[in-house]
Amino acid sequence: MKLLRYGAPGAEKPGLLDQDGALRDLSGVIGDVAGEALSDESLAKLRELDATDLPLVEGDPRLGPCVGQVGKFICIGLNYADHAAESGMALPEEPVIFFKATSAIGGPNDDVEIPRTSVKSDWEVELGVVIGKHTKYVSKGDALDHVAGYCVVNDLSERDFQLHRSGQWVKGKSCDTFGPIGPWLVTRDEVANPQDLAMYLEVNGHRYQDGSTQTMHFDVATVISHLSQFMSLQPGDVISTGTPPGVGMGQTPETYLKPGDKIELGIAGLGVQSQNVVAG
Repeated sequence: MKLLRYGAPGAEKPGLLDQDGALRDLSGVIGDVAGEALSDESLAKLRELDATDLPLVEGDPRLGPCVGQVGKFICIGLNYADHAAESGMALPEEPVIFFKATSAIGGPNDDVEIPRTSVKSDWEVELGVVIGKHTKYVSKGDALDHVAGYCVVNDLSERDFQLHRSGQWVKGKSCDTFGPIGPWLVTRDEVANPQDLAMYLEVNGHRYQDGSTQTMHFDVATVISHLSQFMSLQPGDVISTGTPPGVGMGQTPETYLKPGDKIELGIAGLGVQSQNVVAG
């Protein structure tokens, strides 16, 4: 299934995409694409529905973040061998963990705002993993059973804030609008192998990132298992699993976002995002 949320910011309703690509309303079935609605039992009940019996959503509504009430927005740094090489950094011995503030989360096609004092706002297409059930001390072998589904994430980053403003990376990762999620939450049964997904990102029609989850240093199962040794993961937590090469910081000369730019990014089978860049 492809689950989604639509409507005005803060007032999104749950929905799904039917086999013909039409948007169907799930408000009469679940309260939100969040929490216990992401459990295996809940998703099994949703699969039994005849989508054509659900109300058709007319027009072209705004798509919100594909998962609501996110408790934790966890990111993995330097997780692609080819991206670490372009960054001039060694591959880590264990996953590098940092957090984005949940206030950074936005819809897949919402505007991206450049922070007022930004000089190096950058892009990163990433595979997002949405947890579906309580996860603690899970083995690598069982880790993927704890996934509700997958989505596209743009892990936008202000490199000057991130690298030169002291402290942890969170400063450069948590600016408002720096976490578009969606367009859909694709349930795990539709993703045969999360380690074989093509991904890309373009700015103003120029393709900067053209990679694959095949080059992940730590695969999705390893990341989930590792995280669960240090914290419990809850339904609706989002893990952004790293980016392939082609970020602005890796260009010669370095290239960063500016108002008026347009970003497009996507992952095979998980949909496409499109964002206009505006001044904050």
